[in-house]
Amino acid sequence: MIDERTARVRPTPGQLSWQQAGTGAFFHVGPSTFNGQEWSDGTDSPALFAPAGLDTDHWLACAASFGARYAVLTAKHHDGFCLWPTATTTYSVAASPWRRGTADVVAEFAASCRRFGIGFGVYLSPWDRNSPAYHDREAYDDLYCAQLTELLTGYGDVAEIWFDGAGSEGRDYDWARIGAVCRRLQPGAMRFHLGDATISWIGNEDGLAADPVEYVVDTVDGLRYRPPECDVSLRDGWFHHDDETPKSLAQCLTIRDHSVGLGAGLLLNVPPAATGLIDPADVVRCAEYGRAVRDEAARTVPLTLTRRGPDTWRATAPAGRAVTAVVLGDDLRDGQRVHHHRVSADGVVVADAGTVGVRRVHRWATPCEVSRIDVEVASAGPPRLSLAAVLA
Repeated sequence: MIDERTARVRPTPGQLSWQQAGTGAFFHVGPSTFNGQEWSDGTDSPALFAPAGLDTDHWLACAASFGARYAVLTAKHHDGFCLWPTATTTYSVAASPWRRGTADVVAEFAASCRRFGIGFGVYLSPWDRNSPAYHDREAYDDLYCAQLTELLTGYGDVAEIWFDGAGSEGRDYDWARIGAVCRRLQPGAMRFHLGDATISWIGNEDGLAADPVEYVVDTVDGLRYRPPECDVSLRDGWFHHDDETPKSLAQCLTIRDHSVGLGAGLLLNVPPAATGLIDPADVVRCAEYGRAVRDEAARTVPLTLTRRGPDTWRATAPAGRAVTAVVLGDDLRDGQRVHHHRVSADGVVVADAGTVGVRRVHRWATPCEVSRIDVEVASAGPPRLSLAAVLA
């Protein structure tokens, strides 16, 4: 809960920037793209990986279409297959006859991220179902840190490093060492969920947060500022399967409301098909979703808040325009303070909720004209709102 202790825990500038970005893209591709599975067991031949038309610019164009500010690639999933020519194992693209063993998908992806102005992120699964060293803790920690070092030194600046906990139940990795590698080589990168993390997991793979969305967590090392990220796939699976279809536009917008709209981050997975391209149906859905988000941004009218008391504000709504939602933001530079807030439109309560966070969207079903918006908050420490707007 937010109290005087947690309210004193401040984010780093990098964490605030990540929160303000709001949305990222996830790309799962590997042997599972070709064998119809979600968790390959590490025994597939490297020759199986052959995305003949692979075009990472096509992927990043899709990410840009829905406003992704950073993108994360599964450089190595649980099967242990590496999408770059690593020196740590022969189980990689270098062993595939595709492109005569000269491919480096990570390099192509990083270059595409730079071309599109999107932050480059990497996913490196701790669980490795191929490596003979996996069951020797010290040997595997050496191998894993060597793989991490390759990824964090060979491809430019890294925006996010994604550590997946799946499959590692009961396994103890050297997270102190892993964290030290990350901080030394990519100090500006956000670290997801495990070890010395800077961002946390919302706790499900449906992309859904719940009120309250709190940014400070109590760890064995004390209170830490770790805002949550919601991960979800556009399809049912994380890897592309021909028998699946993308979520509807309505589903995508509902997910956005229950992640970004609650003050969390959203990482939307768009899995490339076996062709090496994004499925045309997914391209269409991402473009539709992006247009809806941009249309909403264009209809957002900023409000000027006038303080009426220590915990209350009032704003005049735009005249002659039907309002459909109120958007608020908590000034987080000194920590998260607001733990409850109430919004009224012309004296009628339209929202009675918990945290505000980096952004909070309150919608109502029937558009209507209003003349004034009142906001009342309960907070640990003096509250400061950084954003107030209506959708009209």
